[in-house]
Amino acid sequence: MNKVPMTQGGYASLKEELRWRQQEERPRIIEAIAEARAHGDLSENAEYHAAKEAQSLNEGRIGELEDLIARAEVIDVTKLSGDTVKFGATVVLVDEDTEEEKTYQIVGDQEADVKKGRISISSPIARALIGKGVGDSVEVNAPGGARGYEVVQVRYG
Repeated sequence: MNKVPMTQGGYASLKEELRWRQQEERPRIIEAIAEARAHGDLSENAEYHAAKEAQSLNEGRIGELEDLIARAEVIDVTKLSGDTVKFGATVVLVDEDTEEEKTYQIVGDQEADVKKGRISISSPIARALIGKGVGDSVEVNAPGGARGYEVVQVRYG
């Protein structure tokens, strides 16, 4: 059973989504199924089929969330330190071509959100950064082609 690394915030958001799906979404879907069933003939009842589909998707996600939570390895980023990049690090990079500065935190796969500056530990850029320190250059083979970055800052917490 492989452990899934994640931050405390990521773990909390998975637990909240599971709570919402079990305690709010599940009863709402059951109500929708009961209401659609009351309309009569189920073979041509679009509301019934849509509600059953929603129930299937919800139950599938609940199973997925329960599995992720059971395998979670919660890492307290505030207790990490060092000057090399590892899981939980917030890294400031400078694009060597455009001189544009970017800041990313390396998080678990379930927490990744590039718009919020959180990249997955399994992404090409995070894999290239692991073990690097301030002043190091990294070459990242991204979908848009190879990019060069210089590590300007590494911080935790």
